[in-house]
Amino acid sequence: MSDNRLTLYKLIILFMLDRVDFPLTTSQLSQFILDKGYTNYFSFQQALNELEDAGFIQSEQIRNTTQFHLTPEGKEALDMFDYKISTAIKDDIYAYFAAEKINLRNEVEIFATYYPAKREEYTVQCTILERKETMLDIKLNVPTLEQATRICDTWQEKSNSIYDYLVRQLWN
Repeated sequence: MSDNRLTLYKLIILFMLDRVDFPLTTSQLSQFILDKGYTNYFSFQQALNELEDAGFIQSEQIRNTTQFHLTPEGKEALDMFDYKISTAIKDDIYAYFAAEKINLRNEVEIFATYYPAKREEYTVQCTILERKETMLDIKLNVPTLEQATRICDTWQEKSNSIYDYLVRQLWN
């Protein structure tokens, strides 16, 4: 693979991270790049790893997902080489965000994780963020790993109704 193509893949990733005010996951980034046929999975991973090694992006592990943030150094690099991304690619990115932005945001702003607590129990933490501000953060202790996993798996779809229920109950 040529260095020019790898550079383009890196710039696409930086451009995408620069155009949202929330982190993007590996799968969200790869979904766009691979579905559009810009590259294959291995080249995408190489670009992602090199960006992180260079300090242009920063990763954060939340449960079984890796979320990426643009660093100031990454923003600076993008500003210097933005012109190397064609208008057609930028239009593809804008169209992707227009169609998927709410789903993309919900995936990273509504999340749950668990960790071992004392006496073979697990603590489950369910969170809702809005523009990086915590709207709801609940911690529950459960006796089994199966329960912890199940709660985490269903939090995404049930978080809005749980939030609404809590607000109604506490408001009355």
